[in-house]
Amino acid sequence: MPLIDPKETIAVLKKYDFVFSKHYGQNFLIDDHVLQKILKAAELTKDDTVLEIGPGIGTMTQALSEAAGEVFAVEIDEKLIPILQDTLSGCDNVTVIHQDVLKLDIAALAEKACPGKKLKVVANLPYYVTTPIIMRLLEEHLPVESITVMVQKEVAYRMQAGPGTKDYGALSLAVQYYAEPYLAANVPMNCFMPRPNVDSAVIRLKVRPEPAVRVRDPELLFKLIRAGFSQRRKTLANGLRNSSELDFTKEEIESALQRCGFPAAVRGEALTLQQFAALSDALGREREEA
Repeated sequence: MPLIDPKETIAVLKKYDFVFSKHYGQNFLIDDHVLQKILKAAELTKDDTVLEIGPGIGTMTQALSEAAGEVFAVEIDEKLIPILQDTLSGCDNVTVIHQDVLKLDIAALAEKACPGKKLKVVANLPYYVTTPIIMRLLEEHLPVESITVMVQKEVAYRMQAGPGTKDYGALSLAVQYYAEPYLAANVPMNCFMPRPNVDSAVIRLKVRPEPAVRVRDPELLFKLIRAGFSQRRKTLANGLRNSSELDFTKEEIESALQRCGFPAAVRGEALTLQQFAALSDALGREREEA
């Protein structure tokens, strides 16, 4: 019987006397309808190599094994390793790796497992470490084709939000710079064991072959974005002046805003990624011409 069946999940937990860890934010999926939505969003074939992050007791891993050519399941909790060795004993194309994915050499893994090709990441991510994991996968230009993950609903909404909405922020722009987000499903809290305190969502990030915008200095771009959302109620100009990461003068900021055709009182939440990129380039020119 598949582990997605709640009775089977309970049986495995009892067999190993497993206690859920708050430290690792463990919530195991027990809804097959949601599992099928994840698999559909991931668009897996037998030609794909999957990196699963946080397999838990192997519930989604079993399904990934059937859908993909090879699966590498990375689990940080040593108490789950013997359970995975048991529940995945019949899955010959699954390799369990006991490691922190934030420290794993993913590039080397991909080169060995599927040289010349890219991984597809599929995961039910712990809420506390969602953003660091996703941003590592994106920022380090790893050989990853897509990232299909279960995350806290509010985080998923922020990743795909646009200008002028309450969910729009620095995370929206960071994710959209590197990937195309697609919200695949909303997932209520009763689909997990134990039940979390918040609802979740499945989001698919299709990694772009090139960033969404061309900019002279990407590091400056993200400093501007962080500054622009650090004090949402203030104008963008004030946010830039108050940022500890930036040292532009009031005059340089005002001149750059004018170059871009932005009102002096514009707020960061009103700007698109392309407009932030234009402002970044304009500030760079201001500094060069000073």
